[in-house]
Amino acid sequence: MDNVTSADGTTIAYTTQGAGPALVLVTIAGDDHHSLDATAAALARDFTVVGYDRRGVGRSGAGEPWALEREVEDLAAVIQAVGGSAALAAGSGGCGLVLEAATALGDAVNAIYLYEPPFIVDDSRPPVPADWVEQVEGLIAADRRSDAVELFMTQVVGVPAEYIEPMKADPSWQTSMKYAHGLGHDGRILAGTQDGKPLPTDRWSVGQPAVVAVGGDSEPFFHSAAAALVAQLPRGRYEILPGQDHSAFWMAPDVVTASVVAALRATAAS
Repeated sequence: MDNVTSADGTTIAYTTQGAGPALVLVTIAGDDHHSLDATAAALARDFTVVGYDRRGVGRSGAGEPWALEREVEDLAAVIQAVGGSAALAAGSGGCGLVLEAATALGDAVNAIYLYEPPFIVDDSRPPVPADWVEQVEGLIAADRRSDAVELFMTQVVGVPAEYIEPMKADPSWQTSMKYAHGLGHDGRILAGTQDGKPLPTDRWSVGQPAVVAVGGDSEPFFHSAAAALVAQLPRGRYEILPGQDHSAFWMAPDVVTASVVAALRATAAS
């Protein structure tokens, strides 16, 4: 991996593959860039795909104390390192950071692609607990990382309790435990968007072309969230990927790639 130094001196590790316009993939804060390896490889047929480890994760520096502004600066540094302008793409919890970066960085972000931002804007699912970030961080401070991941999965993601034990047997649970300290970062970025109320109207100012995609088989609240967000994006478009669910951004790379390619080609022509 290559390294770039963020504005506060933190080392941010990134990697590139492919050729074409720059596209930075933004992970959720509880994963390193390897979580999107399959998606990155598929997208590299059409783009210079940039993966990076968010601060405190993988090969990037800890960069404490954490702040949203520092994460935006990290993205700015990565974009500058790969040419000064890039599209951004993310799934789920990473979508919040993309919206913040698109608002703050102006022309350095030329387009965005969001897959199922996890906003809760109505009563189609229960809101997340108001204090879940504090609960997770308390468990981590007590060296109870597995319990922290379990709380996140059941209380925030909504995984039924009976699925948790089989999930713990999968190697991915160990990765989730390793990076559990990042869960609260996305939680803080998403604050005020998962409480069952309409999205704030003054939160983001995104004038770039934007596609917000949702799986056709995904839960209704994802569709409500996407429609609500697109209504706030002057150049936004809502897209449904038939037969897909929330896992598609990670598990259906060819489907996602076709959607991203079409979306970004359309924005380039507009």
